[in-house]
Amino acid sequence: MDPTQTGGGKAALIWRFLRPSLWLFTGALTLSMLNTVFNAATPQIIRTTVDSVIGPEPFALPEPLVSLLRLDSLELTRGLILAAAAILAAAVLSGVCNYLSRIWTAKCSENFVKGLRDGLYDHIQKLPFSWHTAHQTGEIIQRCTSDVDVIRNFVTNQLLEVFRTAFMVVFYLVVMFSMNVKISLVALGFLPIIMGYSFFFYTKIAKRFLAADEAEGELSTTVQENLTGVRVVRAFGREQYEIDRFDVKNQRFTDLWIKLGKLMSAYWASGDLITGLQIMTVLLVGVYETVGGGVTAGEFLAFMSYNAAMVWPVRALGRILSEMSKAGVSIDRVKYILDAKEEPGPAEPVEPPMDRDIVFDHVSFGYEEQGSTVKDISFTIPAGSTFAILGGTGSGKSTLMHLLDRLYDLPEGGGRITIGGVDIRSIPREYLRRNIGMVLQEPFLFSRTIEENIKATRPMASLEEVRAAAATACVDAAMAELSLGYDTMVGERGVTLSGGQKQRVAIARMLMQGAPIMVFDDSLSAVDAETDAQIRAALREHEEGSTVVLISHRVTTLMQADRILVLEDGRVAEEGTHAQLMERGGIYRRIYDIQMNSEDRVLLEEGGDD
Repeated sequence: MDPTQTGGGKAALIWRFLRPSLWLFTGALTLSMLNTVFNAATPQIIRTTVDSVIGPEPFALPEPLVSLLRLDSLELTRGLILAAAAILAAAVLSGVCNYLSRIWTAKCSENFVKGLRDGLYDHIQKLPFSWHTAHQTGEIIQRCTSDVDVIRNFVTNQLLEVFRTAFMVVFYLVVMFSMNVKISLVALGFLPIIMGYSFFFYTKIAKRFLAADEAEGELSTTVQENLTGVRVVRAFGREQYEIDRFDVKNQRFTDLWIKLGKLMSAYWASGDLITGLQIMTVLLVGVYETVGGGVTAGEFLAFMSYNAAMVWPVRALGRILSEMSKAGVSIDRVKYILDAKEEPGPAEPVEPPMDRDIVFDHVSFGYEEQGSTVKDISFTIPAGSTFAILGGTGSGKSTLMHLLDRLYDLPEGGGRITIGGVDIRSIPREYLRRNIGMVLQEPFLFSRTIEENIKATRPMASLEEVRAAAATACVDAAMAELSLGYDTMVGERGVTLSGGQKQRVAIARMLMQGAPIMVFDDSLSAVDAETDAQIRAALREHEEGSTVVLISHRVTTLMQADRILVLEDGRVAEEGTHAQLMERGGIYRRIYDIQMNSEDRVLLEEGGDD
């Protein structure tokens, strides 16, 4: 595996996504350096004009160039015209380099950030379900948006500026030392001081940026949770509580940025002082040398131009370093996601027929924060049968199906689950999940049309096939009542539909999958008993030969199953048919007696076997 793909340091992450656009980055950097060279030509032209065109000094140019331009007999007017033309030429070349450098920088920037976003999104899709449940959505979004933008700005702007500034300082110092060593040493002596205090503030600023970034993640999470649960907030009159909760986090976020602003203000104020001292010292020494004949007036002007052009980028290097501290935090936050381990695939993948018996063999499993949830459970779901699971809250019903779908993997020594005798850990997750259709108690619908939601598992399905699945799920009639029918847009998380309608749309979506194994995880809880019976009758007619697993707290939903498993406290309490469990007089019979009433008995008779 490429070491840059996972793990590694910050440089490895940047290199991974910058490498495809490295030629753009290198080209932009080269042009930026050429721009510096052409800019450096202007002070030399001014120096020559002052000393040799206006003044009496001989031209400090190669003899062939002096002869070519006939500078030895140069008139003042012609000399000024040549100087103006040279300055114009240098400006044009500098402008062309600057133009091309910015274009290539923009292309490099967009290619880099696209690759980074694609890599993040692709990696997040492959992370285990347990990773997603352990991390807040708002924080993940914040890392994938604002943190990515900070990294983009660092790589394609700040990093280029660091290289350009370093080249400019070295290049200008070489030119300055060639003119006067004494003044150059004075100018150079202040640079370590400027760099030193910049690095000092860099270490301070990094900690403040980390705290501010984490506060921003918390703020994003608060907003995301509030918008997602807007109906709950309204229903319980929690608007003021949510406003106060947001205000607390927003105030903390504001306070952190104010503290960061104070630190940055101190940095800029001290930087201005040091920079001013440097320019003043170089000016005094330069004047002294000029008066004493150590340098000419033209050299002094050129020297001050180079010093001013050099000291401010070095001064701004502190700003770049402060931004780099923020980028370092953002890189760590993005790297945390990219370093998370993806769901491992089987060493020797097997894709067996899925219309086979499902066997849970001494299965034990527990969530990290809850301890053991299911304990030494064994049972068999015959192929093509309807198997029901009944149990109280926390008894492990949904956990068993999460294990079957490999949303969680069994730990070592936790037993095994097989389909047709093949351990599901040997079956690729994509193949397994493609052949297991699941409808959850709280189904998720996308902010798209109802038709698009139903076709999510088969995007190329026709409208007739959509209507057939909707009819089986008893939602087709509800669509007729909507003005736009199947073209009705579903609000975010399905808020425009009732709970029962959302569940029935989710059932239709799963039926479109045509999976040989179908799991209904309490997915009829939001529909009335009559609709429940109608859906079950339609499913029996529509899905003959499929293995159906029903999880419900409603006895009428389960009692016609071929086999019923009753869980209690994470263990198998009872197993058998409805008649067998009724005869035993155990937990199942007690639940039956509590739930059953005359209305349920009528529905049972109407929804019974045809």
